[in-house]
Amino acid sequence: MVDQRSVVSCAFLLVVVGLLFEPTFEQPSQPPMPLVSPAERAALLELRSSLGLRGKDWPIKADPCFIWKGVECRNGRVVGINISGFRRTRLGSRNPQFSVNALANITLLQSFNASSFLLPGSIPDWFGQQLMSLQVLDLTACSVIGAIPLSLGNSTNLTALYLSYNNLTGTIPASLSQLLGLSVVDLSQNRLTGSIPTSFGNLGNLSVLDISGNYLSGSISPGIGTLLKLQYLNLSNNMLSASIPPQLGDLGSLVDLDLSANLLAGSVPSDLRGLRNLQKMIVADNLLSGILPDNLFPTLTQLQVIVLRNNGFTGGLPNVLWSIPKLSLLDVSGNNFTGMLPNSSSNANATAAVFNISRNLFYGGLTPLLGRFSDIDISGNYFEGGVPGYVGTNASLGSNCLQNVKNQRTLKECSSFYADRGLAFDNFGQPESTQPPLVKPPGKSNKKVIILAAVLGGVGLIVLLVLFCVVLLLCLRKRGTTTQRGVDVGLATAGGSPPPPGAPINFSSVGDAFTYQQLLQATGEFNNANLLKNGHSGDLFRGVLENGIPVVIKRIDLCSIKKEAYLQELDFFSKVSHARFVPLLGHCLENENEKFLVYKSMPNGDLSNSLFKKTSTEDDSLQSLDWITRLKIALGGAEGLSYLHHECNPPYVHRDVQASSILLDDKFEVRLGSLSDVCSQEGDTHQSRITRLLRLPQSSEHGASGSPTAVCAYDVYCFGKVLLELVTGKLGISASSDTNVKELLDQILPYISIYDKELVTKIVDPSLIVDEDLLEEVWAMAVVARSCLNPKPSRRPLMRYILKALENPLKVVREDSSGSARLRTASSRGSWNAAVFGSWRSSSEVVVIPGASTMKGEGASGLKHSGTSGSQGSGPTNGGGEHSSSRRRHSRDICPEPSGVHDVEKPDQD
Repeated sequence: MVDQRSVVSCAFLLVVVGLLFEPTFEQPSQPPMPLVSPAERAALLELRSSLGLRGKDWPIKADPCFIWKGVECRNGRVVGINISGFRRTRLGSRNPQFSVNALANITLLQSFNASSFLLPGSIPDWFGQQLMSLQVLDLTACSVIGAIPLSLGNSTNLTALYLSYNNLTGTIPASLSQLLGLSVVDLSQNRLTGSIPTSFGNLGNLSVLDISGNYLSGSISPGIGTLLKLQYLNLSNNMLSASIPPQLGDLGSLVDLDLSANLLAGSVPSDLRGLRNLQKMIVADNLLSGILPDNLFPTLTQLQVIVLRNNGFTGGLPNVLWSIPKLSLLDVSGNNFTGMLPNSSSNANATAAVFNISRNLFYGGLTPLLGRFSDIDISGNYFEGGVPGYVGTNASLGSNCLQNVKNQRTLKECSSFYADRGLAFDNFGQPESTQPPLVKPPGKSNKKVIILAAVLGGVGLIVLLVLFCVVLLLCLRKRGTTTQRGVDVGLATAGGSPPPPGAPINFSSVGDAFTYQQLLQATGEFNNANLLKNGHSGDLFRGVLENGIPVVIKRIDLCSIKKEAYLQELDFFSKVSHARFVPLLGHCLENENEKFLVYKSMPNGDLSNSLFKKTSTEDDSLQSLDWITRLKIALGGAEGLSYLHHECNPPYVHRDVQASSILLDDKFEVRLGSLSDVCSQEGDTHQSRITRLLRLPQSSEHGASGSPTAVCAYDVYCFGKVLLELVTGKLGISASSDTNVKELLDQILPYISIYDKELVTKIVDPSLIVDEDLLEEVWAMAVVARSCLNPKPSRRPLMRYILKALENPLKVVREDSSGSARLRTASSRGSWNAAVFGSWRSSSEVVVIPGASTMKGEGASGLKHSGTSGSQGSGPTNGGGEHSSSRRRHSRDICPEPSGVHDVEKPDQD
């Protein structure tokens, strides 16, 4: 009998030998096949021509499947086209259009990616009718306009739709809910209106839904709660109202939820505890209220970011928040939360890096819990007691009731807050007075006091009336004198005095303290190769810190620059914090004759060198900022100046607003720089109020020295010049001398009329590609710029109204108000008009723009060409050459033209 183990061993050896001597037949990798379809080659060549693609990217003589960039082939057929970020030829850049009709002949096309490639025009209807194989459509940031075609609902193979950062209008078509294979839908940063289609609940495969930054209204559809595969949901920056639907708690796969900047009201539903995988919860800037449910957070153990700021939440913070292990950001600022901070002994897992509970009603002492956070903001509460050592230097403690800390609340505020809650206040660590107040018994002495007070009050009232009459006579006399001389009454120089020498500045609140050696190393010992420019307040150098952070360092030579300049800037940064100002990272003050300020570097420089940039070193062609980016820059600048003028108390004046002071980060967000001239308008405020009371004109904005005074109207004038640069593309308007500015305005302003859109086309930057809707926005910005450039400072609009006009530019120029429902402002068109530009409608005042002498006869012109040079019209006029009262009753105009220019006034020196 044969041994069984021997048989097995022999069989194993045979198998091994067979494998060793078996010939190997490797499947050779198939080489890419050349394009086999003549129709598709013709279509690609047609696409190359219609889009103006360069021969460098798509060479005619080469096979597309082998050489052409972004062309993907399979089995000799084109299945993918990616022209993302391609540059056009010079000829193609002159008239770019959405000319992709040739795609219809590429029948197997599965992916078309044109992100960041300019395609001004609307998406053709045939996209959803002929590109039946299309799976991915990416038109991100292509300047696409118009509505999303309903026919896209026929592209049943579509899995990803990217249409963000365009100018799409209309509603979200419900037909998209037919695309059951959709995994990604990104319609963010457009102008879509209406509501979220309820039928979106049919998209069971959806994992990403981003429709933020539109004008969507109505409630959040509960049907979204059926999208069980959804991981990313962003509905922020819309006008969604009602409450948060509890059905959102069924989204167990959701990782990122952003519902911020809407009109959501009510409380946070406890059903959201079902979001077990949620890492980011942002519901800031809404109208939410009530108490946070105690059972909401125990199951949300994956949370890393919680942002609930600027709502109306009340009660205390759930203690379970402090035990979430991965929490890195907690921002509940701007609510009505109250209570005391817990001790860290029961909250050992709290490890968040950023902790912001500012502007609430928290009280009590500071606990060791704060020692676990690297960035703390507890300002605007009612904390008392001393500041322990575990509270680091990177902490904002203002507006509390703390001992030995600057900028705290008053004793009356703190005592009243604690007394209302039946709590004892520590009186800032000072012993309270135990002596009871003296109370005199009622009697004759009280009557004498009352009589004496009445007599003194009457005498005081008479003295005040006499003083008022004397001031009135002096002002009227001064007005008469200046009228005879032909010069308007001016304001006294406010100047914005720097902090007095003895006034300490809290340098710990204005960034880090760098050593001189660190700055030498960062700038290559201030090598001239790193010199950016010689500014009037110091020389600017680029540099890189040891940790790799790029910075800009200002070197201030105190031998040639006044010490007050850098102290004034440091004082400004110690008091003001806003996202629209260039971040100050720190300072170096160790040298006696040289001081250094360190700012975060802005990747896109400033507006003066970013409006046009060379596309490459190979040629001299320039790439111009598109209109959407220009409008974004205008909005950012207006927001920063509006904050200075209207949200600071006292108001601040920038005094150096020009293209070079508008810095741009990597996303072209505005960060205002050149802050060494910023000063307070406090000395000017009372005088301007008296002047307005006496109805005297304010015109002069320069003191005796010729430097601009601290009046907000001066910033408005300078900002108007920046707006003109954005519209016309003429660099240097905002930095030109007074003489050059007047010459430029003489050439430009006659073509800006609220009554004729076509005129503005003669001054618009020729490199801008704008359609009819965008031209209306350009026209509106030009009209706003003209109102800012009014030679009378008192007749220029306030910056907060300029910001509102730029946020809703179409409302400035459109007669009908049908579209106003989707605008964020709830004010009526008439009242908004009167508030913003009402000074231009004064029938008794003549408003003239600089260079108005070139527009003789404009007062007699009709509505259509009131801004043109020498235009003639048949509009009714009175005997004085002004428009008749019937014409003036046209009160719905947002920004009317001046009533006439036959009496030419000398423009003020801005």
